[in-house]
Amino acid sequence: MATKKIKSGTTSDLYLRLLADRGIDYLFANPGTDFAPIIESYAKNENGKDKMPTPISVAHENVAISMALGYYLATGRMQAVMVHVNVGTANAICGIINAAKDNVPVLMSAGRTPLTETELPGSRSGSIHWAQEMFDQASMVRESVKWDYELRNGVQTEAVVDRAIEVANAVPKGPVYLSLPREVLGSEVENIEYETPPRKAAPSLAAPDSSAIDQAADLLADAKRPIILTRTAGRHTQDAEALAKLAQDFALPVTEFRPVYNAMPGDHEMNFGMDVRPHLEEADVVLTLDTDVPWLSDFNGEPPQDAKVIQMATDPLFQSYPIRGFTRDLCITSDLNLGLTALSEALEGRNNAATETRRARLADLKVEQKSQSAAILEKIKNQSPIHPGWASHLLGERLEDDTLIFNDYPLLLPFLNRPRPHSYFGTPNAGGLGWGVGAALGAQLACPDKMVVSACGDGSYMFGNPIAAHHVARAHDLPVLFLVFNNSLWNAVRRSTLGMYPDGHAAKSNRMALTSLDPAPEFDKMMDVCGGYGEKVEDPNELGDALDRAIHAVKVEKRQALLNIIFASPG
Repeated sequence: MATKKIKSGTTSDLYLRLLADRGIDYLFANPGTDFAPIIESYAKNENGKDKMPTPISVAHENVAISMALGYYLATGRMQAVMVHVNVGTANAICGIINAAKDNVPVLMSAGRTPLTETELPGSRSGSIHWAQEMFDQASMVRESVKWDYELRNGVQTEAVVDRAIEVANAVPKGPVYLSLPREVLGSEVENIEYETPPRKAAPSLAAPDSSAIDQAADLLADAKRPIILTRTAGRHTQDAEALAKLAQDFALPVTEFRPVYNAMPGDHEMNFGMDVRPHLEEADVVLTLDTDVPWLSDFNGEPPQDAKVIQMATDPLFQSYPIRGFTRDLCITSDLNLGLTALSEALEGRNNAATETRRARLADLKVEQKSQSAAILEKIKNQSPIHPGWASHLLGERLEDDTLIFNDYPLLLPFLNRPRPHSYFGTPNAGGLGWGVGAALGAQLACPDKMVVSACGDGSYMFGNPIAAHHVARAHDLPVLFLVFNNSLWNAVRRSTLGMYPDGHAAKSNRMALTSLDPAPEFDKMMDVCGGYGEKVEDPNELGDALDRAIHAVKVEKRQALLNIIFASPG
């Protein structure tokens, strides 16, 4: 068993060294008075003798945790965040909720107001130290984290760090919360040894029950009109590859309803886009993959009463959701890669005639789909204000296959035609807007050789704390392409109101209350003060050239760029 030793130092020294030893590359931080021991530890280590996470100072907590999310999505490696006591935690809660519902592991930490008034080094030294103390600081986030704890003394630091990391990374993954009192961080430690690497094997993945797989194979093999629905099957590349193979080999059409991660290659013959209704309403077998909301009856219909519904996920009941009552006839608990691979093996050789019948029918549907898409593009290409489908198409034409796209609503995945899975990240299941601005920065930090795009509506952009975000981009040379789709409107709020009251007073009003974002700020001017390239685009015929100029600024000049795109709401 290999060990490392700290002969003398502080708990803060030990904590930071343990984070780095356990694979944490960065500490995204919004500091306060509780950070004194952390700052001192970094100062003592300016020569880099001891490996510690690189500190990234971020001017808003929402941006900090969103950067940790983006870094993980780009690399699969969880990162650490630290904020200032309860007030910093409050500003980070939206990001914590996003991480929880999208199963993103994050070590979310916060200082804690000094426990003592005068008795210890690090005791209270400012008036806020009384007002910021809580009886139970972690209660603010307990419902949205997998584990919470308070570091009580230096000798337990290794056990606490390892527990936090292993719980966060256990499936289903998610954020954990650790509070760090100032006196504890600043306390002296001597002759502390810790294991490296730790003997903490990760739990094995959930494997499917073979009898359940056989039942699913029986249903799918004989199906005439099956459909696979997913929102998150692109969470891991191997899951997406297993899905693409299953769909191709057995002629099973796939639709991605409001995808959080893209799974199917855009040109895959079994990729039937995001329009679920025509397949769902006539389906005889429905397979949902790690999908919390597989359909919305008013929006995209529902399967017929006699259709058989199979749900597969590591947590197919989504037990953190208080109410969820979607129909299921077969429920399979499984890691998607293991489950889909087993299903492919079980389907091999079963009812080949039915497979080929499906393939012929779907080939005709695919031709029709392509024709419809081409007709839509022809119709919208000259529309003013700019249509998001046309903007998505023009952007997709200009992006490399490995470009990472963070989409806070406006882009339409079918028109982007992404060839690689896990290269597109949509609005989180929880719907905490503004995440994409910071997430794109985290991904750019993780992948400096890739192009990264953040696309968001004007409301989402403002939610993203843009001044803090653009400051980080400039301070750390993160040349992200920001696309702000500006319709001066909370369109989701407007659409929801019209959906509930289609003939109501709001629908007939000239100006619906609480939905307008007028006057629209000149978002492109943000680049004037942040060292980037900014441009406002209103004419659809000028959008392609504007994208070229912005992409040149990002790829050649290595600076951030922002296009303020005046666009039409998608309805």
